[in-house]
Amino acid sequence: MRAALLLAALTLAGCGAEETGSGEQLEVLVESPAAVEASWPIFRGTPGLHGVATGELPAEPELLWTFKAGGAITSSPVVVGQRVYFGSDDGKLYCLDAQSGRELWAFATEDMIEASPTVVGETVYVGSNDFYFYAVDATTGELRWKYETGDKILGAANSLQTEAGLCVVVGSYDTNLYGFHADSGERLWQYGTDNYVNGTPAIDGERTCFGGCDAVLHVVSVTTGERLAAIELGPESHIAGSAAIEAGRAYFGHYGNQFVCVDLATGEQIWQYDSSRFAFFSSPAIGEDRVVFGGRDKHLHCAAKTDGAPLWKFRTGRKVDGSPVICGDRVVFGSGDGRLYMLDLESGKELWSHDIGKALISSPAVVGGRIYIGSNDSSLYVFGQPGSSPQDPDERR
Repeated sequence: MRAALLLAALTLAGCGAEETGSGEQLEVLVESPAAVEASWPIFRGTPGLHGVATGELPAEPELLWTFKAGGAITSSPVVVGQRVYFGSDDGKLYCLDAQSGRELWAFATEDMIEASPTVVGETVYVGSNDFYFYAVDATTGELRWKYETGDKILGAANSLQTEAGLCVVVGSYDTNLYGFHADSGERLWQYGTDNYVNGTPAIDGERTCFGGCDAVLHVVSVTTGERLAAIELGPESHIAGSAAIEAGRAYFGHYGNQFVCVDLATGEQIWQYDSSRFAFFSSPAIGEDRVVFGGRDKHLHCAAKTDGAPLWKFRTGRKVDGSPVICGDRVVFGSGDGRLYMLDLESGKELWSHDIGKALISSPAVVGGRIYIGSNDSSLYVFGQPGSSPQDPDERR
């Protein structure tokens, strides 16, 4: 049984009222210390970018707290232990207390941070539109190292433990995918493509898979940076989002108005899901028997994982570029119409929604029954069940 919530609109006597980084007062829900074993350290939650969360969501999530940054938040948040990390168009990487929304530190770069951060051990890795890839101490916010690429970085990093040490992988608009030594920042390898690398590379075993604006799905060895496969998709099939990998198959959408499933070993396209006129930018969530993804046709789509047969689609007021998250029998996502939705995974029926009012391009992180999402109104929103906690059992105290 969940502990009872002690709720207060605590603006008097300073009890429970926190200040955001912009100095604005924030009402806080005072919660029980109950711990939930959960973590969302990377965009889409896992190295394979599956977009699936553990635990369960409340029937009607309540707004627990908000934090006001200095610019729009298109960066997707990540949560580790009692901390939440995200970037903003104000050029800062933020670290907040996940219970209260209190700012713990902010690390400034020279341009917008649209990329989602990635937390590995005690380090946060994030790219900026200032062309740099940064490694920042997760506790203090101090710079550990940085590397200058040839253009902006919009996708999140991923990582793999290799014989040479932990390798951190990230793509850049300079058309390259990079592999770095996680501790030193030494560039281990560089893999070139013919156009922008926009999304986050997925990792499966010792291979990483990513798409680019060259309309090719690239499969690369994380250990050596060597090409394992290059699967051409045809003209106008630029891949702006991130692919998810499961059981040797990659699932992703592209600008050729298709969402596809590809066998990574053979390069064969297993199935395709067609849209008449609109592209797919959203990254998918991979369920047990279905795949869920957003479309620029203003719909969230659900297709059978085996053959791509349409199961349902849900209409919103604007394009769905953010990526959905499956949690139990529900799916959560934001839309450009400014509304956060929760649907029944089986039927696509709307169960709950909240009107934030400004476009939601950020993809949610779902941790311990909570939903974290950024908005173009410059705020991070956190919804959940009063009494929930994002605490990770591995958190160091």
